[in-house]
Amino acid sequence: MSTDSTSRTLRPMHRIPLPESGPPRLTTLATGTPVWLVTRYADVRQVLMDPRFDRKSLKDEDAPPLLVVPNLLDSPDGLLNQDGPPHQLLRGTVQRAFTPRAIARWRPWTASVVESLLDDLARQPQPADIVEAFTRRLPVSVISRLMGLEDADWERIRGWADHALSGGAHSAGEVGAAMREFGLFCAELVAKRRKEPGDDLVSALVGAGDGLGIEEPRLVVLVLGLVVAGHETTMTALGNIVVHLLTDGREAWPGLAVSQDAAETAVEQLLRTIPLSEGRVLPGLIRRAVREVEVGGVTIPAGAVVAVQTNAANRDPEVFPPPAETDLFAPLTTPSVVFGAGPHHCLGAWLARLELGLALHRLAVRFPRLRAEFTAETIEWREGQMTRGPRRLPVSW
Repeated sequence: MSTDSTSRTLRPMHRIPLPESGPPRLTTLATGTPVWLVTRYADVRQVLMDPRFDRKSLKDEDAPPLLVVPNLLDSPDGLLNQDGPPHQLLRGTVQRAFTPRAIARWRPWTASVVESLLDDLARQPQPADIVEAFTRRLPVSVISRLMGLEDADWERIRGWADHALSGGAHSAGEVGAAMREFGLFCAELVAKRRKEPGDDLVSALVGAGDGLGIEEPRLVVLVLGLVVAGHETTMTALGNIVVHLLTDGREAWPGLAVSQDAAETAVEQLLRTIPLSEGRVLPGLIRRAVREVEVGGVTIPAGAVVAVQTNAANRDPEVFPPPAETDLFAPLTTPSVVFGAGPHHCLGAWLARLELGLALHRLAVRFPRLRAEFTAETIEWREGQMTRGPRRLPVSW
């Protein structure tokens, strides 16, 4: 049963408090498992890049429980839970489709989708819901084309995706049933593309996977993960960014219209300072020490579970200025860890940057007087997932 609620007031994501920056310290997961929380920028990068911290050992028989209710991130066949050569093999089947050069070829088409959606928005009676009209539809349109899913039932996929990244909104039974349905959908999609390959990412993955001898369950989970990750995080990020820009960050709105470059610079700052999730420990950012390691002057014992807080690291006062002092149009002098670091760095980082940069620039150009018909107190939030974003945002122009 869903726990979504609009009866209680939640802070916008750019206002939520984050764990204080400091040395690694012990805390506990919701399962009661002890975990070392890592918050400083340098320490977070060390954990994410040091092979002495891995994902695979989190699936060993002696590994402690991480999730009260398992979800997609818990799958042992998932890309996230592989390390070393098996991870490199699986990641290599998809990585070429997401390089900066490959994504650049998608720019003209993505720009045309942005313009089409903004045309539709302009024709709507005011106030209009910018989530339904734009921030949700853009990433869904892009991943649909990339994976050849234009004719898919996206309402069903959205329901499956909510269960796949459930953070408490659904029971174990509900998540399990949804994942079985989603898995069957992806297995049938893989079989169809194997029989009738097309000009899409799924066909390319099936061809590469078959040639490399990748097991069918891993290939299916890879496709499932790409469908979810390909729209969920970008949709949530764009919605939360719009909340900020139409409320506390309103003074930056004209600057986004100045140039595409200015908007793309702002995207890096906005992603760094507006988290997708609250202070909870995200399963995808958990590692296990395969042997004793020192991090930030603290000894992490072998077998210990470690969680990195990238939101806190992206606001580390030793590396980045506080959000209140951030100039959105000043290029970052140090790369953030919003997309992680090391071997598990987010595959879709460049695609997300492309979508967000085009979306914000053209939105500001086309709607210079865009204004919120909501307040921080009246926003309806999508809750119960690993991330939190606005359910609807009425706007006028």
